[in-house]
Amino acid sequence: MSDKPHRIAVLKGGTSAEREVSLRSGAAAATALREAGYEVNEVVVEDANFVVPAGTDLAFLALHGTFGEDGQVQEILTTRGIPYTGANAEVSRIAFDKERTKEKFRQHGVPTPEGQLVRRLEEITLPLPLFIKPNEQGSSVGSHPVLTRENLASALADALKFDSAALVERYIQGRELTVGVLGGEALPIIEIHPLDGFYDYTNKYTKGRTEYFCPAILPEEITQLIQKQALAAHHAIGNAVYSRVDFLLEKDRNIYCLEVNTIPGMTATSLLPKAASAVGISFPELCRRIVELSWACRQEERNT
Repeated sequence: MSDKPHRIAVLKGGTSAEREVSLRSGAAAATALREAGYEVNEVVVEDANFVVPAGTDLAFLALHGTFGEDGQVQEILTTRGIPYTGANAEVSRIAFDKERTKEKFRQHGVPTPEGQLVRRLEEITLPLPLFIKPNEQGSSVGSHPVLTRENLASALADALKFDSAALVERYIQGRELTVGVLGGEALPIIEIHPLDGFYDYTNKYTKGRTEYFCPAILPEEITQLIQKQALAAHHAIGNAVYSRVDFLLEKDRNIYCLEVNTIPGMTATSLLPKAASAVGISFPELCRRIVELSWACRQEERNT
């Protein structure tokens, strides 16, 4: 390993349901990294046989969902001896598995909705209303609020199209909040306000469907508590390097942590860059910090 990375390969695309979003994240990150002074190659990943250019110092991962956030690409890069950004394979596997993440939250005292892992309708024991989502999937793909028994079977069937198991949680009506974590520091809270329904794939990626407030308008003590819980959730899964932690705030006082995203969206208008911008961190500077934090983490792992 050289002292500092200079030649960066941005890995984007991938095989998941979030491929299009990943292509956008990767293109934006590549532009920002060039502005930050790095030599950048963009690699569109189609399968496990992707080629990283010779002489690459570090792979910048902009792969969302399966084969990006689940540890697979991290294992391949580790085997090839190529350092990469973000969480290592084991931490990625935990974060991508919503039930394992919940278990870590419970162990570390991070409040999270009551939930159960199911593969069949008969296994659901929690009372309505519920929220159902694939256990291993991102971007709210296959996720559904279930308010009546008539919708239960179809919601579960859709979630199981994307994974062999679904996480069924108590449905919480509340404000949707997210907190970026960078270098052990919680960034300003963003409130996500979909104009219709919940923050599903369509509302996430269709312009004009969702309003964002950064920093979120909250009492100071609630702000501090949520940021504290974001750091606790971030650390509960292991060293994720950087992340975005999602919450629900019920009745303006009950905090519930939903998940930790280890490769959050990285377009200039994505939530992590938005939060960084609120404290004066430009998009190129954010990408530079991710590179440097990740580089230090990989060196530390190599030395242990």
